[in-house]
Amino acid sequence: MDRVRGKVALITGAARGQGRAHAIRLAEEGAHIIAVDVPDGVDDLDYPMGTAAELSETAAAVEALDRRVIELSVDVRDEPTLSAGVSEAVAELGRLDIVSANAGIGGRPSPATEIAESEWQQMMDINLTGVWHTVKASVPHLVAGGHGGSIILTSSAAGLKGYSHIAHYVAAKHGVVGLMRSLAHELAPHGIRVNSIHPTQVDTPMIQNTGTYRVFCPDVADPTREHFEAASAATNLLPVPWLEPVDVSNAVLFLSSDEARYITGATLPVDAGCVAK
Repeated sequence: MDRVRGKVALITGAARGQGRAHAIRLAEEGAHIIAVDVPDGVDDLDYPMGTAAELSETAAAVEALDRRVIELSVDVRDEPTLSAGVSEAVAELGRLDIVSANAGIGGRPSPATEIAESEWQQMMDINLTGVWHTVKASVPHLVAGGHGGSIILTSSAAGLKGYSHIAHYVAAKHGVVGLMRSLAHELAPHGIRVNSIHPTQVDTPMIQNTGTYRVFCPDVADPTREHFEAASAATNLLPVPWLEPVDVSNAVLFLSSDEARYITGATLPVDAGCVAK
């Protein structure tokens, strides 16, 4: 317990899924939370986005652990509003130590040359540029604090290997790795560590939808969760179809803590052996 006590963590995509799990796990270990998400404004997905009510549920779960929490309903594509909100939250909480740039979307399956321009752009704007915006909004506060910090960028197994029919997602997640590596160089003199995490499938709404089922089960006319479970398990070395969100949260906690004080510039798979297979 208390591995990040007294620290403040900014988490994007915090309304549900991995982001909510990260917020709760870090709060369990003593951190106060700045929880960021956007309740609307994302188009052409095969699953619904998180809601304002779900973001408030995340905040309530953090408060139930006797931690402070600030909700920010901000789109990571909107850098000026995000930066202003982060500045106000840091001023209220007094510091910033941990940044989990977790917000991201999945994409509809399509051959690379047939991806709609709008879908490609939205993917890049959220999954890559949104991560950069989160860093831009956060780094000045980490540097000003003078006590180092930890930035964890959520990539994917698809940030370390290729997959058919989701080229826009794969390209964005590979881009996150390049951003991480550059930031690790730039921020090391300030004692700020930057790493990326690379989950395999995680049991959240982002994968439990027909679009993802079709990516993994292209030969099935109307794939179901059961079809996807078998296909997903086949991608991992360990005999599991997917992770639970807390499995990724434990990696975020480790990279946030002093236990990882000399780890920077690393790509950490949390993937049941998916990347190695």
